[in-house]
Amino acid sequence: MVFSSLLFLFAYLPLTLLCYYFVPRRWRNVVLFLFSLIFYGWGEPIYVILMVLSITTAYFFGFWIEKYRESDPKKARTAMIASVAVNLSFLFFFKYYNFFAANLSLLPFLHIPVIEGLALPIGISFYTFQIISYTVDLYRRDCSLQKNYISFGTYVTLFPQLIAGPIVRYRDVDRQLTERRETVDDFAAGVARFSCGLAKKVLVGDMLFAGYEYFKSMAAFENTTLGAWLTIILFTLHLYYDFSGYSDMAIGLGKMIGFHFPENFNYPYISKSITEFWRRWHISLSTWFREYVYIPLGGNRRGKLRQYFNLAVVWLLTGFWHGANWNFVLWGLYFLVILILEKAFLLELLERIPSFFRHVYAMLLVTVGFLIFSYTDAAAGWVCFQALFGIGCAGFTSAVASYQLLRLLPLILIAAVGATPLPRRLYQKITDRFAWARVLMPILCTASVILCTAYLVDSTFSPFAYTQF
Repeated sequence: MVFSSLLFLFAYLPLTLLCYYFVPRRWRNVVLFLFSLIFYGWGEPIYVILMVLSITTAYFFGFWIEKYRESDPKKARTAMIASVAVNLSFLFFFKYYNFFAANLSLLPFLHIPVIEGLALPIGISFYTFQIISYTVDLYRRDCSLQKNYISFGTYVTLFPQLIAGPIVRYRDVDRQLTERRETVDDFAAGVARFSCGLAKKVLVGDMLFAGYEYFKSMAAFENTTLGAWLTIILFTLHLYYDFSGYSDMAIGLGKMIGFHFPENFNYPYISKSITEFWRRWHISLSTWFREYVYIPLGGNRRGKLRQYFNLAVVWLLTGFWHGANWNFVLWGLYFLVILILEKAFLLELLERIPSFFRHVYAMLLVTVGFLIFSYTDAAAGWVCFQALFGIGCAGFTSAVASYQLLRLLPLILIAAVGATPLPRRLYQKITDRFAWARVLMPILCTASVILCTAYLVDSTFSPFAYTQF
């Protein structure tokens, strides 16, 4: 089940909110836990067992960590490592076993059988990282032991951020699990945020994806430079609207039930360097890797060479986290090299050039990076990359590519402007100057939901890109 489905909008969400606010406050976590399991298990019920097993093992290891944290740190550390290892083993098996089995079997002296039909549990990367954050935070004394199984299960399974984040660290919601207070203002803000995210995903993101799919498939019989650029530009814009739209909906849903999740995007496409871009894009994932991998390895405290090594570990893991395919590893390596160059000398050089050119530099590299990200077929990706520079293609453009550009240009311009703070600032200025303009928000929210509903009624199923991770 995804947020941009009629089933979720008009059945699951109303029923969940009704039950949540109908029961006494002490039972609200029970409602969230049960309804979140239903949400997760709607498409693949068998994997609910795996999730409950992950929750249960981490929950009981938490008592072991708490028991020995002061009296016997070695035992506490053993419990922490064991909990992390168990949950990572689930992630590794379902997400990476077939990848490593297929690649290692290429060696002449080794044959590892591939398991046919081994499906990836939706959102396993996200909820596994959340479980690990609890285990490590508890070991570090950054949070208290959660003795209530339902409360811990609610944290892991909470449906707004279950299948595609944002990745919420346990210490960020520790008190909210038991002490949150729902308010009318929060609920209204949540509805507005959810409506905005829904419109970003359905009305903009899905249309961008349709254009991307068209040009990507067109390259097989009419490969042009213009078509290649439109392919990666449309994908770059689509991925932002798809994923940031989901994050907006998740944050909005959280506010409807009293939770305050961290922001996951901060206008990444206005960045003027790749370093800045990764501070603005998928913030919760960057924060997780920084706190649970980069800093424990030493961060930047042990000299430049060690810092570069730590970055290499982080970006190797980041690439693999996104998918069990070599293009994701290459994608991670691509950004690793750029980040190391920026830390070594490029950032200083960039500060000396005009802001506009720094922005062009960052967006060009980001767009090429997402070309690597989007093509699991390396040969097809290489063809597209060459076509960007007029190599091995039919020419700069064609009648079909030019016509499609004219047709899609308004959408591209709207998407480009919408990815900047300009619309928000404009809305803020209008509402600050004219008090009556505040009624625009409920009108816009209502209109967005109506338009999205009309679109969904007449469209095919369109899942979020990041549910595959």
